[in-house]
Amino acid sequence: MSKPLHDTLHRVTQRVIENSRASRSAYLDLVAREADNQGDRNAVSCSNLAHAYAGALEDQAALVAAKGPNIGIVTSYNDMLSAHQPYGRYPDRLKIYAREVGATAQVAGGTPAMCDGVTQGETGMELSLFSRDVIALSTAVALSHAMYDGALMLGICDKIVPGLLIGALRFGHLPVIFVPGGPMPTGVANKEKQRIRQLYAEGKVGRAELLASEMGSYHSPGTCTFYGTANSNQMMMELMGLHIPGSAFIQPGTQLRQALDRAAVHRVSQIGHKGDDWRPLGHCVDEKAIINAAVGLLATGGSTNHAIHIPAMARAAGVIFDWNDLSELSSAVPLIARVYPNGAGDVNHFHDAGGIGFVVGELLEAGLAHRDIMTVGTGDLSEYAREPGLDGNLQEGGALVWRDVGDSADLEMLRPVSKPFQPDGGMRLVTGNLGRACFKSSAVEESRWTIEAPCRVFEDQPSVAAAFKAGELDRDVIVVVRFQGPRANGMPELHKLTPPLGVLQDRGYRVALVTDGRMSGASGKVPAAIHCTPEALGGGPLSRLRDGDVIRLCAATGELSTTADLAAREPVPDPSDANGTGREIFGMFRRFADGAEQGGSAMLATAGL
Repeated sequence: MSKPLHDTLHRVTQRVIENSRASRSAYLDLVAREADNQGDRNAVSCSNLAHAYAGALEDQAALVAAKGPNIGIVTSYNDMLSAHQPYGRYPDRLKIYAREVGATAQVAGGTPAMCDGVTQGETGMELSLFSRDVIALSTAVALSHAMYDGALMLGICDKIVPGLLIGALRFGHLPVIFVPGGPMPTGVANKEKQRIRQLYAEGKVGRAELLASEMGSYHSPGTCTFYGTANSNQMMMELMGLHIPGSAFIQPGTQLRQALDRAAVHRVSQIGHKGDDWRPLGHCVDEKAIINAAVGLLATGGSTNHAIHIPAMARAAGVIFDWNDLSELSSAVPLIARVYPNGAGDVNHFHDAGGIGFVVGELLEAGLAHRDIMTVGTGDLSEYAREPGLDGNLQEGGALVWRDVGDSADLEMLRPVSKPFQPDGGMRLVTGNLGRACFKSSAVEESRWTIEAPCRVFEDQPSVAAAFKAGELDRDVIVVVRFQGPRANGMPELHKLTPPLGVLQDRGYRVALVTDGRMSGASGKVPAAIHCTPEALGGGPLSRLRDGDVIRLCAATGELSTTADLAAREPVPDPSDANGTGREIFGMFRRFADGAEQGGSAMLATAGL
C-alpha cells in the first residue's frame, strides 16, 4: 500500500498552485484557443498546403488525403555532440513508423545544440545559457506552420531539452513526446578520470595523458555517462511523463532503443486533438508535473543547472516555481541514488541497478511524487515504475513489454526510501547579505558543509588558475568568481575550477567557491554557493567584496554572509561587454535577462511570462 502524499509535498504543491493561479489560468486559455484555431489542417489554404507537401514525395498522397495525423519532428541533430549524433538517421525511421499506423511525419525544423563539455573554459560557453532561448525560439518557428497534429522532440543535452520544452509549451494544444537517444557504453572508470584531471592540474602528467584519459571516457555516440545536466534532463522527462516509459537510459543502436522509438511515434499519433484520448502537452505539464521533476532531481542528486531550468520551464506553462519551493522539497525528499560524480558508478550502472523505474516506484510508494498526472502513456505515473524489455527478437516479431523492477541490484548505487544515502535531497538554499544561492550538499562531505575563511576575489576563471599555479591559494580560502551572471556574460559554467579547488582541498585546506555563475551537473566534492543572485553586475553584493573579507558559507544553517560592511562600499565597476565568438550579437539576451532564480531568460522576461 502506498503512503498518503507527504505533508511537505502537499504543502509545496498547494503553494505553487496558489501562486500560479492567474498565470496558469491564462496559459490554459491559450491552449484552448490554439486548439480551436489550429485544430484542422483542412482549414489552411490550398497554396499553403501545397508548399508544405511539395517535398514529402513518399507521403504526398497520404498528406493530401488527410486521413491520419501529421507529426512534426523537431530535431537538434548534429554530429559534434556524441549524444545527438544518433539522431542523424532518426527522421527516416520515424517516418516509416508513422506510416505503420496511417500517420505521416515531417521534419518541422532543427535547433542548434551546443555542448558545454566542448565549450568549458572557452569564450563560447558565454553563449550556452542563452542557447536555451534560441532553441525555444527555433522550436516555436518549427511548429508555427499549423501543419501538425502532434510533435516529437529529438533532444537530450544540457540546454536543449529545456529549450525544446519551453518552445513546445507555447503550442501546448499539441501532444508532444520527447525521444531520447540513450547513453554511450561505459568507458574509463570515473575515479580514474578524476585522478588524471587532478594530476594534470598539479602538473604531474602532460596533455597527452589527459587527452587519452578523456577520450577513454567520451569515446562513442551516445550521452556522456556521468550524471550531469543531460542525464538529469532524461530523468525529469520520465518523472513528468513525457517519455515512453523507461526510455531514458537505453543505449543507442540496440533493438530495445528502436522499439521504444517506434512506440513513441505510434503513441503520439494516438493522443491528438481528433482522437478520444487527447493528451496535450499543456495539460501534461502542470504544477504537479513540475513538482515531480524537482522531486526526481533531488532524489537522484541531479544537476544544479536545473535550479535555473525548472523555474524557466515552469514559467512557459504558467507555473511559478522558485528556490524556496526547491529547498523545502529537498528537506523532505531523501537521496536514494549515488551516480557519478556523487558516486562511483555511471548512468549505465544506475540503469542496471533498477534505474528510473526503481526511483519512481520508491517515490510513489512513499507518497513523494504525484501519481495523478497526465502522461503521454496510457495511464498515470505508475507506468513509469516499470522497466522496458523485449519479448523475443524485434526482427522476428518480438514485442515491447514492461516488467516490474524489483529490489535494487546495487545498494551502493540505489537504495530504498527507507534506507537512503541522505535523509534530504541535498539541494539547499543559502541566503544572507551576499544574496541567495544554491548549494549541492549531496556531492559534498558533511564535514565541509560549513566553511568560514577570508576570500580571494576574481573576475574570470584564468585568473583563478594563475593564482593556483603561483601558490597564492595554498591556505584556507573562499574563492569568489564574480561577474559571471546572466546579464554580465551569459552565466557560463565554471567547471574548469573544479580540479584546482579539489587539489587544494586534498592538501588539507578548507576551501569553497562563491559565484554568480554556474557549475555543471558534474561539479563535485568542493563546497560551492552557485547561481548567486542578485548577480554582481549592476552593484550586486558580490561586486562590493574585497580580498580578505571573511565569508561564512553553511549548508546546515542556510547561511551565505560576510562580516564586511558592504553598504559602506562602492561596487567595483561593471566590466565592458566582450566581443568575439559571436558574443556581441547576444547582447540583447544579456541586456534583458532576468535573475537566475527566475530562470535567467531574456525571452521569457520580455514576453511577460
